[in-house]
Amino acid sequence: MSRIAAHWRFAAICLIIAVLPAALVWHLSYLQVMPGQEKGHDFLQAQGQARTLREQKINAYRGVISDRNGELLAVSTPVISIAVNPQVISPQGVTDLARALNLSINDLNKKLQHYANKQFMYVARQLPPHEASPATSLNIRGVIAEREYQRFYPAGEVAAHVVGFTDIDDQGQEGMELALDDYLAGTAGVQRVIKDLKGNIVKDLGIIQAASPGGDVQLSIDLRLQYLAYRELKSAMASQKAKSGSIVMLDVESGEILAMVNQPSYNPNDRKKINASETRNRAMTDVIEPGSTVKPFTVMAALETGRYTPDSTINTNPGYVRVGRKTFLDPKNYGEIDLGTVIQKSSQVGISKLALDLPQDVVRNMFSRLGFGQSTGTGFPGESLGVLPNRRKWHPIETATLAFGYGLSVTPLQLAQSYVTVANSGQSRPVSLLKQDELPPATQVVDAKIADQIAVMLKRVTERGGTATRAQTSAYLTAGKTGTAHKVGKHGYADDKYVATFAGMAPADNPKVVTVVVINEPSSGHYYGGEAAAPVFASVTDSSLRLLNIPPNNSQQTIGARVARR
Repeated sequence: MSRIAAHWRFAAICLIIAVLPAALVWHLSYLQVMPGQEKGHDFLQAQGQARTLREQKINAYRGVISDRNGELLAVSTPVISIAVNPQVISPQGVTDLARALNLSINDLNKKLQHYANKQFMYVARQLPPHEASPATSLNIRGVIAEREYQRFYPAGEVAAHVVGFTDIDDQGQEGMELALDDYLAGTAGVQRVIKDLKGNIVKDLGIIQAASPGGDVQLSIDLRLQYLAYRELKSAMASQKAKSGSIVMLDVESGEILAMVNQPSYNPNDRKKINASETRNRAMTDVIEPGSTVKPFTVMAALETGRYTPDSTINTNPGYVRVGRKTFLDPKNYGEIDLGTVIQKSSQVGISKLALDLPQDVVRNMFSRLGFGQSTGTGFPGESLGVLPNRRKWHPIETATLAFGYGLSVTPLQLAQSYVTVANSGQSRPVSLLKQDELPPATQVVDAKIADQIAVMLKRVTERGGTATRAQTSAYLTAGKTGTAHKVGKHGYADDKYVATFAGMAPADNPKVVTVVVINEPSSGHYYGGEAAAPVFASVTDSSLRLLNIPPNNSQQTIGARVARR
C-alpha cells in the first residue's frame, strides 16, 4: 500500500510541475494576446505606454563674455522651447496649443501633417518662461517643454562685430562667439527619466552625467571706449554719407585692442533682421590700400640704411617727378626739404625720390617686419592677411608706388599694429582681443632711436603746416599720418572714389594709445584723410584719454625730449 501511495505522490508532483508552465503561458496570453480579454490587456498596455524610459539631454550654460572691466557683453538666459509629438497630439490639443501660443491653427495643422511620420517637432523656440507658461500649464497630451538657454548681448550693435552671436542652437556663428565656441559652450549633461506620452516627466531616475558650464571669457576691449568710438564713427558716417568705416584703438604697451567698431553694424539680439553683409568685422576682414599712412615707414627704412639722417634733404624741384610713364605731383613745389617735411607735407615727389634711391627690397622688408601681409595672431574668424607683394625684380614705378601706399593692401588692424611699433620705440607685441594678465614678450623690430625719430616727424603732421591739423586736440598733443587712396574701379583707379585714413598716437610725448580711422567713400566733398578721418581721430582720442585718466599735456612741450633722453 505504501508503495502505491508513493507512486501516486510522485505522479502528482510530476503533473503539477508540468501544469505550472502551461498555466503561466495561458495567463500571459490571457493578459496580452487573447481577444476579448479587454480588462487585463488594456491595463498592461496602458501602463507600458504611459511610462517610457528616456535619456534626456541637460543643456549646458554657455560661458559669459565680458569686457576688460567686467561689463557683460554676452550672457545666457533660460528659455522654454515647445515641441510636440505629431503622432500623439489630438485635434483638440492642436487647437488649445495654437491658442495658447497665439499661432494659426491652420498653419500648425499643416506643419503637423508635414511631420506626421515623426515623433518630435518644434512648435516654438526659445520663449521667455512667461510666454511659454500658457501652453505648458494645459498639460496637453503630446506637448513637450524643453529648457534651453538664449544668448543676450547687452551692448547690442556697439560690440556686435567683436563679440559676434550664436544661432538658435546656441552655437557660435560670428566673432569671438565662433572663435572660442568650444571653450564657451561647455559640455551637455545626461539624465535618465521616465516620461509619459504627454512628454511629462513621471519620474526622475537621476543624473548620468552632470552638465559642465562653459568657460567665461574676458575681452581686451573697454566698453566705455567702444561706445565712444561707435558714436563718433556713426556720426561721421551720417555727416559724410560714407559707404562704410572702421575705428581701431590699441594699447601701446600691451598690444591689446581697446576698441574696435565698424559701420554699418547690426543688432545681434534681433537675428531675423541681420544682413549677412553687415556682420563682417571690417577692421579685420576688409583690406584697403593704406596710401600715405605708410610714408613714415619708407622714411624709417631709409634711416635704417645709414645713408640718411633726419636732417637729410630731398630736392623736390620742380614739384613733380616722372617715373616711367607716370608723373607724380605735389600740391606745390616744396623745393629742397628734409625728411620730416616730406612726411609733414606728405610729398609724393620726395617719398618717390627717396624710395628710388634705396636698395631694392628695403622698403618691402620694412613693411613685412611691421606685420603687413601677415596674420596679427588674434585667431579671429575670417581675418585677412592683406597683400604685400614680393618680386624678384622691382620696376621703378612699383618701387615708388609701394613707398607711398599703393600696390599693397592692409587691414585697419594691421595698420594700427604697425603704428604701435613706432609708438613703443620700435618694440612689437602680439595684438590681442583677450585681456592680458601679463605683458607678452616684445620683439625689437626697429632700432629705438630710429623709431623715436619717426615719432618726432609724425608730430609735425598735426601741427600748423601739416596735413592733419584737425587731428590735434585741445587737451593732448597728437602725432600721426593721413592717407587718401583712390579706390579701384572697373577701369583702374576711380577718380571719384576714395578711402580716407588717419593713423595716429597720443599723447605724442608718451603714447598710450594708437588709433586708426578709416572712412570708405566719403561723399560729402571732403575726402582727404586730414578732412574726413582726422577729426574723428581727434574726438575719439580726446574723450578716450580722459576716460583713461591720462593727464592733459597739450602745451609747448614736444616729444623731442623723448629722443634727447636716449
